[in-house]
Amino acid sequence: MEYKYHHLGIPTKNKIEGMFHVKHLKIYCTDHESNPFCIQWMLYEEGNTLPELVQTLPHVAFEVDDLQEALNGKRVIVSPNSPSPGVMVAMIEEAGAPVEFLQFDKSVRLK
Repeated sequence: MEYKYHHLGIPTKNKIEGMFHVKHLKIYCTDHESNPFCIQWMLYEEGNTLPELVQTLPHVAFEVDDLQEALNGKRVIVSPNSPSPGVMVAMIEEAGAPVEFLQFDKSVRLK
């Protein structure tokens, strides 16, 4: 299994300039592609259903070719879902920290 670094998500309690709203997920976040290290600040709205671990600790995210294979034998804390067209994501807990996997539909992804 190959893991390609995608972003570092860091929870915050403060709104940061440039954040955009992902209404259906109840999250505000910055664009991870706006900086050279792909850091993404994340503000979780009240009523967000993501695990507390995800809302309180930073997570590292990796692009994978096969999401199901990446999840095999792992402690899944966010089941596979599609937050936007062309991508499936899921999260695991590894060594007490959240880790996100993303699988992109290559026919949809432009970058």
